[in-house]
Amino acid sequence: FCANCGTEAPQQKESPDRPADAARQATHNFECSGCGASMSFDAEAGGLQCPFCASVDMVQQKDAKILAPKRVVPFRLGRDEAVAQMRQWLGRGFFRPSQLSQQASVVRMQAVYVPCWVFQATTHTHWTADSSHTPPGARGDWYPMSGEHHGSYPNLLVGASGALTPSETSKICPFDLAEGVPPQQADLSSVTVEQFSVPRKYARPLARGIVEKIEEKTCAGQYVPGRTRNVHANVRIEALSSEPVLLPVWIMAYRYKDRLFRFLVNGQSGKATGHAPVSWLKILMIPAIILAVILTRALLRKLERKDEGKEEGEDR
Repeated sequence: FCANCGTEAPQQKESPDRPADAARQATHNFECSGCGASMSFDAEAGGLQCPFCASVDMVQQKDAKILAPKRVVPFRLGRDEAVAQMRQWLGRGFFRPSQLSQQASVVRMQAVYVPCWVFQATTHTHWTADSSHTPPGARGDWYPMSGEHHGSYPNLLVGASGALTPSETSKICPFDLAEGVPPQQADLSSVTVEQFSVPRKYARPLARGIVEKIEEKTCAGQYVPGRTRNVHANVRIEALSSEPVLLPVWIMAYRYKDRLFRFLVNGQSGKATGHAPVSWLKILMIPAIILAVILTRALLRKLERKDEGKEEGEDR
């Protein structure tokens, strides 16, 4: 395909030792009626439950061949380590309840391989911008600049999950993709595997948009001194390729005072994110403290003026 306009090119024949990217694998497929996520389970496992929304209304789809990953990043964190990361994360933050980390109880926890596209790209960018760093003798406040930049992006992730939001995915990144192994070397039978919900043709423009934003920010920060304005980057992607990859994620739900919250842990690095309750008492303390400070300062000023008045009276 053309990296600039997206026009598809005719597919080339693949060599026998490298199967086409459209390689498929057979599995037992289910779809969650609650959130719509598609995933594969062991068909003989009982009590199927969606790891994303906890729905037990799982509808078995007609078994078919699905997109096979090129690489699988294995789980490095076990169940206990993932729970420890969750409790450590819950213990941070001033506005959270003081005993949240100790009182939160895990009610559901499941290891899931989440799909994503990994793009590789090289770029050639022509940029223009205005800099506040003007040369000596210049009359204006801004100085026009321009230049070129060559960039390389070896591992650009674009989420292909239909259940995790882009924000959730970005918050548990990065993953060390160098640890990825062929799917034949990974245990995919005992772990839930979410199917690719974002096709390659839809992931490609997302990757291009990410690259363009990074290039614009890089050119402004690397080449333009001082403050900047009117930054424009004409990005030409000279090479763009991709491969489907599965990433390890612990998906869990914890209960705190009869409320359920979802939580995610990077199954490789332990980086965590999720939802947490807030302490309204601590939130209300902030305006109360500010009001107390204002009243204290006003009282001190009043006392100072009163003392100054007494001193003037004594001088007379």
